[in-house]
Amino acid sequence: MPKTTAYTATIEYISILDEQGKFDDKLGKGLITDEQALDLYERMTVCRQLDEFAFKLQRSGRMGTYPQNKGQEAAAVGSALALTPGQDWVVPSYRENAALFMMGLPMHYVLQYWMGDERGSQVPENVKMTPLSVPIGTHMLHAAGIGYAEKIRGTKNVVATYFGDGATSEGDFHEAMNFASVLKSPVIFINQNNSWAISVPREKQMASETVAQKALAYGMPTVRVDGNDIFAVKYAMDDAVKRARAGDGPSFIEAVTYRLGDHTTADDARRYRDPQEVENWIARDPLIRTRKYLESRKLWDQNKDDTLQERAKTIVKEVVATAEGVSKPEVESIFNAMFAEPHTELVRQRDTMRTSSLGKDPSQTGLKNTTQNV
Repeated sequence: MPKTTAYTATIEYISILDEQGKFDDKLGKGLITDEQALDLYERMTVCRQLDEFAFKLQRSGRMGTYPQNKGQEAAAVGSALALTPGQDWVVPSYRENAALFMMGLPMHYVLQYWMGDERGSQVPENVKMTPLSVPIGTHMLHAAGIGYAEKIRGTKNVVATYFGDGATSEGDFHEAMNFASVLKSPVIFINQNNSWAISVPREKQMASETVAQKALAYGMPTVRVDGNDIFAVKYAMDDAVKRARAGDGPSFIEAVTYRLGDHTTADDARRYRDPQEVENWIARDPLIRTRKYLESRKLWDQNKDDTLQERAKTIVKEVVATAEGVSKPEVESIFNAMFAEPHTELVRQRDTMRTSSLGKDPSQTGLKNTTQNV
């Protein structure tokens, strides 16, 4: 029998606004209005200021470990612009703050979360979002399940979930991809490929030339985009959202970007990253690129930028004051917010402040006598 080709595939790479501010009119026409572009630039600027302030909060002992979003803001705002707040779901990791704010999450919730306040995870009822997820990759399973639930309910709502390149080496990622693909759940998998899984470079933790090609194994439409280009991200998201709402199942978007800061405030990226690599990516900063675009259209100038920077600082100071000014949480809140209807075992733990699930009567003071008799 002769050899035949069993399977072939190509993956598109999309770039509309390059790092010099050059714009592809053919691909970018009608994607983002001038008003929207201004709004996204302002949102990215505020998010950048929040990052800078959060870094100082951690260094001054006022907050725990914090992962900066610096450098990855375009992937967040460009994708969120294609979603409908209050209708579509966002299942985040921890580096897409700007998208969360666009979908309705109050900014101080993020700071509360990293300050160790459980209320930072109690997302307002009108915001369709799960809490930030620190465990790598586990939240994508939740996204697949939420998407399937929306399909069963017969809605047109879609689910967007964000994760890094390192997460695609986790088993949970592959299970979520398979589940969503087989059941045609309306889920958009948004990979923020910043080339580093903490201190491990992408080429050392995967053998594939791209992250996007991993979706091919699941029969899922996939594309690679310039993740620092708000237009390219929006272009890919529009296609994915349209497909999901039509009942055609999930999509995969690899947004090639870069974190300009450390992995978290507990990390020192200087120990493993080439300074020249960082300098090269600073030139591709999504804020600088978007500003060049706005300036080319006579929508922005230095005076406006100076005003925005001051306004962003004021906003962030107010957000920090709100996060630090909330009343001290009651211990019971940890239990009360766990389930819609309190579980009897949790109620017992809450009322006794003892762990009774290990077969220990809460009235006991210890197992000393029991162990002596063994």
